[in-house]
Amino acid sequence: MIKPIITLIVLFCLLPVAFAKTYQVTADDNLQVVLDSVSDGDVVSLASGEYLGNFVLRHAITLIGNDTATINAGGQGHALQIKNSDILIEDLTIINWGSDLTEQNAGIYSDKQANNLIIRNNKLQGDGFGIWLQDGKHIKVEGNEIEGNPKLRSADRGNGIQLSKVEYVEVIGNTVSKTRDGLYIIASQNNILKNNTMHDLRYGIHYMYSHSNQVLDNLTYNTRAGYALMSSRKLIVSGNESRDSEDYGFLMNFITYSNISHNRIKNVWTKPENKVMGRDGKGLFIYNSGYNTISYNSIDTAEIGIHLTAGSENVKIFGNSFINNPVQVKYVSNREQEWSHDGIGNFWSNYLGWDLNNDGRGDTPFEPNDGIDKLVWLYPEAKVLLDSPAILMLRWIQKQFPVLKPAGVKDSFPLMTVPSASENHALDKIMPKNNQAAG
Repeated sequence: MIKPIITLIVLFCLLPVAFAKTYQVTADDNLQVVLDSVSDGDVVSLASGEYLGNFVLRHAITLIGNDTATINAGGQGHALQIKNSDILIEDLTIINWGSDLTEQNAGIYSDKQANNLIIRNNKLQGDGFGIWLQDGKHIKVEGNEIEGNPKLRSADRGNGIQLSKVEYVEVIGNTVSKTRDGLYIIASQNNILKNNTMHDLRYGIHYMYSHSNQVLDNLTYNTRAGYALMSSRKLIVSGNESRDSEDYGFLMNFITYSNISHNRIKNVWTKPENKVMGRDGKGLFIYNSGYNTISYNSIDTAEIGIHLTAGSENVKIFGNSFINNPVQVKYVSNREQEWSHDGIGNFWSNYLGWDLNNDGRGDTPFEPNDGIDKLVWLYPEAKVLLDSPAILMLRWIQKQFPVLKPAGVKDSFPLMTVPSASENHALDKIMPKNNQAAG
């Protein structure tokens, strides 16, 4: 008796699959009528051609474009609006949706707590937001190409992929360019952003009011800031790269209990035509952010390697490589900071000390700034005096009588070479507890 019952249960579970239909649609058909007439589990396969209109998905279906179908929204509204869970959208070209950012016009739009979505291998080009997801869970956004309109001012464009109040979303392997920000995340947790490429934007990845997220192995270039992390906590940001940004490689504003490790920052330089007093390219800019670990990052060729300000203390900084930065550190405070951990400091390309015992660490501490540097930061006009005999004498006096030098950054164990991958084992020992983002 038990065996027939089990068989009936299995058959009942398979009924939606068994009765699912595939609808072959051409550009001459009324696509919205088809979308309204299908049942949950059905497949709508679009033939080659252009489908003009604003389409709404009210059923749990699969919509496939076969790399030859184009959805053209006619310059207004959303191209595709999702109003159900368990939907797959794949291999479509989506163009020409609306530009009204107040109405959140998007190529693919969902704000109705739609869960279990897959948005994969689509190409989107338009003025507003590329993909807007709100209030959903367990969503995958994979392999999409999103391009904004460079003829619009950056502030008038939508973001490439916007996540708002979502959980357990995976954004993997997408390419975003010429939108406002590449990936924008607000009030969302337990998400993963991985292996995405973002370029020609304001910010590559922009976080606001979110926690317990992972940002892994992404690439940004030609941005104002590669990664703008703001008002968030418990982030794991690792393996990312920022190249050719103008203002910041990584900007951290009110970030707490986070781990920023194994990232590569290269060439952060303000363009000459945009140069004003106080605007310098910063590899790492840390503002009002504490209780973080910053380790094994490479900051190469930034006007300022790392700038800490506004109470950014209680931070572990070690294993990093500061290479070819005219100003390695800018830290305006009278509280001493030790930038080493368990005998591991950082590599400084301008460190002139010796390693007589061959332990890989300099025999004398590295102190990147003195009182003259701080004076110039407070009074930039004083730069014209830097090479004067009086300033050179003051620097000499500070070296001879350290008691006269104000407290600042000190690396007691400067590394003589750039850390190798095998030396990164120390990271696991210091990673803050409860800092892992659920995936």
